[in-house]
Amino acid sequence: MIDVLVVDDDFRVADVNSAYVAKVPGFRVTAKAHNAAQALSVLEREPVDLILLDHYLPDESGLSLIHRLRQLGHLTDVIMVTAARDIATVQTAMRYGALQYLVKPFSFAGLRVKLEAYARLRRTLELTAEAEQDQVDQIFGTLRTAAASAPLPKGHSAPTAELIRRVLSDAAQPLSAHEVALRSGLSRSTAQRYLKRLEQSGRLSLTLRYGETGRPEHRYTWAVR
Repeated sequence: MIDVLVVDDDFRVADVNSAYVAKVPGFRVTAKAHNAAQALSVLEREPVDLILLDHYLPDESGLSLIHRLRQLGHLTDVIMVTAARDIATVQTAMRYGALQYLVKPFSFAGLRVKLEAYARLRRTLELTAEAEQDQVDQIFGTLRTAAASAPLPKGHSAPTAELIRRVLSDAAQPLSAHEVALRSGLSRSTAQRYLKRLEQSGRLSLTLRYGETGRPEHRYTWAVR
């Protein structure tokens, strides 16, 4: 069994996330914490394999907690589960070693995909003492594959998502929502809706292009190969 610590300042959300985890075979929640101090106390008492960590905690941020855990020698794996979606937070989470980043609100299916990918990663690492390049590529690709197979939410169709994938994959450079709409024949609002969802699921890479005035333009690249 993979032991999980759920950290969220909202008691109801922590209970919901714990219930989700319990529905995935091979996982069990051994503790819940509602602030960073409680989480650290749990880890000092008993080891866990995985932390589902919110960023917005009352005593310190989730990112700050990860950084402190690493300084203290705790190497527990972390999946960020948070409403924080600014690129700076996502980038810092990556640099601190978070394996995945799940943006709230999310469905049980969205969390299940990431947990199952994490379980596959653990199995791969347990069976591998030394790795050739193709095995290393497989290890690093395990969690990225989860994003590609994540189910679309209600109201989104797989053919439309595939159409956007083809448009972006064929492009020589990142495209704006307007450009995606023109090349796909979709309305701009539909293109924007799908692009936002696909970016949140990790299938797209988002970059910003700044002009002389006004808000930066969002430009998208297909990230899953």
